[in-house]
Amino acid sequence: MNLIIAKFNYVLYIVLMMMGLWAMIAKSNLIKKVVGLGIFQTAIILFYISISVKKGANIPIIHHHVDPNHAADAAHMVIDAAKYANPLPHVLMLTAIVVGVATLGLALTIIQHIYQEHHTIEEDEILEQLNQ
Repeated sequence: MNLIIAKFNYVLYIVLMMMGLWAMIAKSNLIKKVVGLGIFQTAIILFYISISVKKGANIPIIHHHVDPNHAADAAHMVIDAAKYANPLPHVLMLTAIVVGVATLGLALTIIQHIYQEHHTIEEDEILEQLNQ
């Protein structure tokens, strides 16, 4: 039980992922499927951000003022990477957010065109019209 409480954020992300997956699979309304996709994607982004957190880490900006007259001192500076947060997962998730917004916009546009042609956004009704 203590493990579940300690990792509560991961349990929450898995619940969100399963809600999104269920909406994509079980619902027949195309808008609900897209909302499920958004929930699923958000859960994955939150998961990746939470696993990249490092307690006590600083931002990876290093300020060292090197005297040009003592350039040899700069060669001997040692930087402990364990003290700094890795920015790569956060940058990748920013990219995923941008791709997600573009995907959502495209999906809604396609749904709008489907509605204009078939006068419904229910998957079952659309498939029935296509099979006639």
